[in-house]
Amino acid sequence: MTGIGKYVFSFVLVAVPLLALAQDDIEDILNEEVVIENPVYKPVISLGSGVFNFYGDVRSNFLNPVIGDFAYKMNVSAFIDQKRYYKANFFFLYGQLSADQRSTTELAGNLNFRTDLVDFGINLEYGFGHVLPKFNAIRPFVSLGIGNIQFTPKGDLMNGSQEKYNYWSDGTIRDMLQTDPNSNLAGLMHRDFVFETDLRQFEKDNFDLGNYSQNAFSIPIDLGLDFRISERVACRLGTSLHLTSTDFLDNVSSKGTSAQGKSGNDNFTFSYFSLHFDLFSQPKTMIIEKMFAELEIDDVMFDDEDGDFVMDPVDDCPGTPYGIVVDSLGCPLDVDNDGIPDYLDLEPESSPGAWVNAEGKTISEEAYLAKLLERSEAMSREDVKAYFETIGKGFIRKSVTEIPEKFKKLDTDADGYIAFEELLQAIDGYFDFKLNFTVEDIYELNNFFFEQ
Repeated sequence: MTGIGKYVFSFVLVAVPLLALAQDDIEDILNEEVVIENPVYKPVISLGSGVFNFYGDVRSNFLNPVIGDFAYKMNVSAFIDQKRYYKANFFFLYGQLSADQRSTTELAGNLNFRTDLVDFGINLEYGFGHVLPKFNAIRPFVSLGIGNIQFTPKGDLMNGSQEKYNYWSDGTIRDMLQTDPNSNLAGLMHRDFVFETDLRQFEKDNFDLGNYSQNAFSIPIDLGLDFRISERVACRLGTSLHLTSTDFLDNVSSKGTSAQGKSGNDNFTFSYFSLHFDLFSQPKTMIIEKMFAELEIDDVMFDDEDGDFVMDPVDDCPGTPYGIVVDSLGCPLDVDNDGIPDYLDLEPESSPGAWVNAEGKTISEEAYLAKLLERSEAMSREDVKAYFETIGKGFIRKSVTEIPEKFKKLDTDADGYIAFEELLQAIDGYFDFKLNFTVEDIYELNNFFFEQ
């Protein structure tokens, strides 16, 4: 790869990620996420499945609330109050409900049935919003409602050859009654679990139970837990008890003649798992794409009080008069470097190293020093030190004359002469009012220092 190629490759390698980051930053500035205070909530659709279990006159020998007849549930829910504490649910249940009862002591108690069951209605749900945070990940619920059920009980009474099942006390099924005189010739039978007999019609034809209604009301009592997966998806584990207004779900009633049931209506439970999808509600937050970036400017960090186009935090000369040309640090230009800015300098081209006054005009060293020692227009201590450092560096003189009495206390090392450091200490003491010296004394001390 040539030298130019290397440079181009290096530039691309560095520039492309930087451009990508810059693009991301621009999108972050132009795209603003805002919270919608009162989003519009639309109906939530849920689909679930679970198992039916029957509680009536025909009781299965083995009963488990999570093992039963498979069923499906569809539900549409919507909030009905402004604070979203209560929901109305429109539900639809479909499945098969059955029971299989076996007995060796009471042969007439060998009963079975299966019915297609449809249950649909409405309920009112409470999610404990008064006591739990609005967006709690796990939330219990209870509901109470009313529904309509439709059922058609059928029984498995005969095999495929239309031979009736006869239950014996030894637990077998035979083709003859156990009390038949020729029962020793009875053959074994096995149930085919095909529910071929319409039990209502069978009872009407054989035992005159009556043409009872296969339509009834139910009161579903539902409870469980909701689990929030995301803003729009949740799942539910629940179980509902359906209290019905009929005693004929299993075709056995206290009014029956073929099988005598207990008083009271039949009930069933539905234990289920469902998924809830909020597909139509307004989102709780939304992204606004702005035409331009609205930046919040910190007045302190981006203010320019003197109007010289250099921001105050980096302006070394913040009080520059308006309109004066300044350098990159915000200070007025000083072409001759004499410490007097050009707009105040009456002698803009002073010689390098010349002593100048406040107007930038060249003056003698003696005049400069006299100006320096005037209390009314005293320069700062730093300026004084800078002056003496300029003229005193490298000078170490032996005293050629005796130190005046009033200056002997300044000779701290008692070497018989006033050193440059001792002169600076004396000047500091004068400015700090630690020495009882006058301006004339300081001027005399300075002359003595140069005469040594």
